[in-house]
Order: sequence, then structure tokens, then C-alpha cells
Amino acid sequence: MNSVAAPLPRRRHGHRAMLGALALLLVAVATWSLTRGAMAITPGDIAGALSRWLAGAGARGDDNVVLALRLPRLVLAVMVGAALATGGTTMQGLFRNPLADPGLVGVSAGAALGAVGAIVLGGQSGSWVVAVAAFLGGLAATALVFAIGRRRTGVASLLLAGVAINAIAMAGVGLLTYLANENQLRDLTFWSLGSLGGASWPRLAIVAPWIVLPLILLPRAARALNALLLGEGEAALLGFRPERLQPWLVGLVALSVGAAVAYTGVIGFVGLVVPHLLRMGFGPDHRFLLPASALGGATLLVAADALARTVVAPGELPIGVLTALVGGPFFLWLLLSRRAGEAVS
Repeated sequence: MNSVAAPLPRRRHGHRAMLGALALLLVAVATWSLTRGAMAITPGDIAGALSRWLAGAGARGDDNVVLALRLPRLVLAVMVGAALATGGTTMQGLFRNPLADPGLVGVSAGAALGAVGAIVLGGQSGSWVVAVAAFLGGLAATALVFAIGRRRTGVASLLLAGVAINAIAMAGVGLLTYLANENQLRDLTFWSLGSLGGASWPRLAIVAPWIVLPLILLPRAARALNALLLGEGEAALLGFRPERLQPWLVGLVALSVGAAVAYTGVIGFVGLVVPHLLRMGFGPDHRFLLPASALGGATLLVAADALARTVVAPGELPIGVLTALVGGPFFLWLLLSRRAGEAVS
């Protein structure tokens, strides 16, 4: 009996150690990110600015660069990266599909349609109207997917409804793009490529609750997601009700990812690659995989944002382009290595 039960505590201890290592990695990457940019900032400058801010002393030197520009952007990158990766982990567990990501339920395509509609039809650019339209578009598309998918039981119907709504929404984006003028084309192209620019403390205060609250609540569904990996029937036998879990989980993911996409535009591959990478070390247990995904997604997006600000300095590379350039080849390598392993076995 003891020999069978002994490995489990050791495995949990190892997983907790890995979570601690991920947290330390996030701190290190965040510190490095704060030093990167058009203006050189040292870790000592960062420590001094933060200490004077916490002590209520007046800002001096480059404090405003750290406190008003780079720190809000860092916080935004942490929140958005955590939301995208945690949403991807949740969707993959809910659909029992390794290719699932938050966009599968229509939130990204709906947000894109809402933002492009505000830019082309409303004549808005870089305003709160675009962000609100994107947020509402993402929620509306997700609600429509669920309303259609729930007419039949099972996650397969949600999956098919998501594919259909995504196609319809992207067709609408294509039509509006065709109708846009030159200035509107520039604005919607910039939005669709993703950016963390324009982050500020007042804007973060508005968007943060929509992202952070789902991040707090989703780990509470870890055991239910573990049960769903066995199948909906087996999960029901274990005391979980899939028909109640689905709207709750999809709704939380739609809230967090919808708010993130509305603020930053479309940033791809984070919700797809990070869960795959971390599942190699943590396995399928969502009690550890969900917090690990939050830390890993935040670390990845903070690092990507730092690179986006420095690769073409003093310009800025769209962060969605950078994540696609990194995530696409990595995902292909992962796919080919798995197939090679299956061929050998």
C-alpha cells in the first residue's frame, strides 16, 4: 500500500517546485523586460523608481519611464498572456482536443468583427469605442456559439458551432475590409496584428477585473476538467455535471479573452502553444496545469513584448507577428516530433 501511494506526494512536490521555478522565471523576464526599450534602464533604476513610488517620494530622473510607460505595459502583458494561456488550457480540457484554443468558441473572430465594424462603419480609430465594440462582439459570438451548440448534447456540437460562427465572422471582417478606405485599412491592420502599446493605469483599472476574475475562478474547475478528460459520461458518474460546466467555463474564458483581445488586438498561438509545452512537464492534471499555464503565458508574452520593442528599435514590431513567428515553427516541431515518436513505437 505504501509503495503505491508514495510516488504521488513526490510528484506533487515536484510540480510545486516547477511552479515556483516558473514564478521565478516570470520575475526574471519581467525585470529584463523593464530594462529594454529605446531608453536604457538598469535594474538599479527600476529598484529606485519602485522604492520612491512605494515611499510616496517625488519621481526623479527616469522614474516616469518606468512607472508610467513600462510598468503598466508589463502588467498588461502579464494579464493578457495569463488569460490567453489559461483559456487555451481550459478549452483543450473541455473539448478534449489538443488543437482547441480560446478562439474556437468565436471570441477572437467576434471581437475582430466588432472592432473592424467600429473602425469602418463607425469611423472610430484608437478609441474606447473600438475596444468596447470588440469586447461586445466577442461575447456575442460566444453566446451565439453556445446557443446553437446546446441544442444538441456534447462538446462536439459546440465545436462545430464554433467553426461555423468563426467562418461567418471572418467573412464579415473580409467584407468590411473590402469596404474600408486607406486610413481605415491601416487602423484595422494594426489592430489585427496585436499590440500592447497605449497601456496606462486608468485603462488597466477598467480592463483588469474582466481578466483577473476569470483567472481566479477557472482553477476551481480543475477537478471537473480532470474528470472530463475521461469523457462526459464518466464525469457525470463522478458527480460532475457537464451540461452545467460548459456554460460556466466557456463564459469565463470568453470574458477574460474577450477583454484581452479588445484591448490588445489579436495575439495568436499563446493559448495553443503554452498548454502543450507545459503539459510535457506537468502532465494532464489541471490542478497544476492551469496555474502553470497562467505563469507560462505571462512569461511568454512579457518576453515577446520586450523583443517587439527592441528588434526594430526605435520602432515596434507587432507582437502578434512575433508570437506567430515563434509559435508556428514550435508547434510544427511539436507535431512532427510526436508523429516520429508514434512511428517508432
